[in-house]
Amino acid sequence: MRQFLEQKAVQRFSRSTSGKIGLVLTIGLFAIALLAPVLHPYDPSVDRDYLAKLLAPSRVHWFGTDILGRDLLVLVWYGIRTSLLVSLVSVGFGATIGLFFGLIAGYFRGWLEAIIGWVTDILLAFPSILLAIAIVTVTSPSLQSVMIAVGVVQIPIYVRLARSVVLSLREQEFVQAAKALGATPTRIILRHILPASLAPLVVQATLSIGTATLEAAGLGFLGLGAQPPTPELGTMLADAFKGGYSLSSPWTTLFPGLVITLIVLAFNLLGDGLRDGLDPRS
Repeated sequence: MRQFLEQKAVQRFSRSTSGKIGLVLTIGLFAIALLAPVLHPYDPSVDRDYLAKLLAPSRVHWFGTDILGRDLLVLVWYGIRTSLLVSLVSVGFGATIGLFFGLIAGYFRGWLEAIIGWVTDILLAFPSILLAIAIVTVTSPSLQSVMIAVGVVQIPIYVRLARSVVLSLREQEFVQAAKALGATPTRIILRHILPASLAPLVVQATLSIGTATLEAAGLGFLGLGAQPPTPELGTMLADAFKGGYSLSSPWTTLFPGLVITLIVLAFNLLGDGLRDGLDPRS
């Protein structure tokens, strides 16, 4: 039965044009991120040529160069690597914690649900970017702080989603049958409720990667993200605007901005395809 359902999910996904485009783009982005050290090992102390600063795109420098004479294509390669790392870690962190508390709130209800709901409402009361800025400011700007900040912003989303899914499953026949057979709450949650609730959570996680990429780039643009010499797409945009050469050398902002858009688009399209494939009502 499970194999049949998996085959149907694959068939539904294969009929989603947006899902297939998103999958191809996502695979390409991960390939670039993994192969970046092989394509061009980056050393910030060496990869500078002040005589070649702010060169327009050419056969030698496909994306042009920045104010330090660094090849923008190489910087973008490593910027993709940094952005994907931050997004995956932060979404994984937020989804894990949010899923844990969402399962508890939805299954046990009562005072646990009330307390978790209050904390979730407090987190949601703050605009996500302001909450992330506050966390990074307290913990000092760094790549690790960005991961934590963006992850904390994601937690209430998964708490609410997991809770709503569990509320719809806890009264189902298979859960009641497990209770009647004497299964413990832990076993019911891990063996029955959690597997049945993974589909919407996987879709949300995919969509959240695009959101996390934007938030990480926003923190980098404000100078609160990855610190030099780590290449990061938001930081590259900030350097161009602060240096005052974004208009005279538009390629310094064009290519990092396009890559951020591409990452968000890829995961949004993939999330749409997964939603079509994993939703049995499709």
